[in-house]
Amino acid sequence: MEPEQAEAAPELIAPELIAYVFPGWEPRIRPADHRRKWMDQSPESFPYRCLPLKIANSHGWEILSPCGFTALWNGGPLAEDVSVHCVDPVPSPDAPVPLFGQGVLTFHIPAIFRTPPGWDLWISGPPNSMKDGVAPLSGIVETDWSPYTFTMNWRFTRPNHPVHFAADEPICFLFPIERGAAERFRTRIAPIDEADGLRQQFEDWSRSRTAFHQEMALRPPTTPADKWQKHYYRGVDAREQKGPDTHRTRLNLCPFSGPAQKPG
Repeated sequence: MEPEQAEAAPELIAPELIAYVFPGWEPRIRPADHRRKWMDQSPESFPYRCLPLKIANSHGWEILSPCGFTALWNGGPLAEDVSVHCVDPVPSPDAPVPLFGQGVLTFHIPAIFRTPPGWDLWISGPPNSMKDGVAPLSGIVETDWSPYTFTMNWRFTRPNHPVHFAADEPICFLFPIERGAAERFRTRIAPIDEADGLRQQFEDWSRSRTAFHQEMALRPPTTPADKWQKHYYRGVDAREQKGPDTHRTRLNLCPFSGPAQKPG
């Protein structure tokens, strides 16, 4: 009798995020950069010690401005109350425009995005990146069926304040989210002792945190890396017990490929 052959494991097929383009559409899109200028300029670049901040910065793809420009809102409600002056030559369909009024500046995104069934795109500005005088608006688009492009919009926060965007500065940030996931969650508030061991884990961490800060005050280290405990960063609790293998300290997103892609 022939020995039974083990069934081959089915190959895992990676889901695709596709940007469909017409001839002449050239979206400037790249995996998001985890770096931020204000974080670089902070003493010892200490904000990078916050892993949740760093992961959020790179948790998606960035679309970059097709040109450098300065925009100004005079405070009025009409579209023409926003003026835009491009300092770089750019085809008119790609230039930012005042389209909706109410102090809103609009970018037409030159791509029709497609996600797998049941997946949307969260669309906003780059996280943890502030811009004086203007703020990004956020939206969620059902990109598994929509045959439309979308716009990225920023709203001025005060009038008569010139706002400048450089060419290739991120103006849009997007990542897939599963439709309906948030609605499937049931929520409640519970006493900490309901979760087995959670009170002890938290108290261990709290004591170690207090002791660490006291040690820092008495004997300040000279090496920046020694000025923080790194428990969460390393994915361990206060007793050095390892968390799940899925803990991430960096992301490695796939770049968009294709002849229409302009590298950022």
